[in-house]
Amino acid sequence: MERLDAILHHEVFCRELDRLAQAEKDRIYCRHDLEHLLAVARTAYILNLERQAGLPQDLLYAASLLHDIGRARQYETGEPHREAGVTLAQEILQDTSFTPAEQAEILDCIRSHHHGPYGGRTLLELISEADHRSRPCFACPAAETCKWSMERRNLSLTI
Repeated sequence: MERLDAILHHEVFCRELDRLAQAEKDRIYCRHDLEHLLAVARTAYILNLERQAGLPQDLLYAASLLHDIGRARQYETGEPHREAGVTLAQEILQDTSFTPAEQAEILDCIRSHHHGPYGGRTLLELISEADHRSRPCFACPAAETCKWSMERRNLSLTI
């Protein structure tokens, strides 16, 4: 997992994760911390295995770790986290051994993960669905004031 270690220990990744933790320290709603990123990665990997999609585990984990990397910038400037995330992820990925094609696929996933379809076998589809399924809205203590529509919420424990 050398390629993942390059992300996890990258100066930009660590800095942005710390900035995000500060920005969300008082947040009562879903956070975008390492726990969430790993929940997305694990869920995506399970979906990958169940659907026999055949995607490499480290590719799934890389996209999962980076999909919300732009959140702190969104809180600070209003720039959509997907756009900010692509910029930050490019800087991180250039210092890894992911191929240019893999990097492009990861960046596309970051750019589109809120709009990706579910039920498929592509990286984007798996990460989009895993991002949604990883949230236990059915057990959220802040559900009454959450801005997410009931249709958007994950109201069942399914995987």
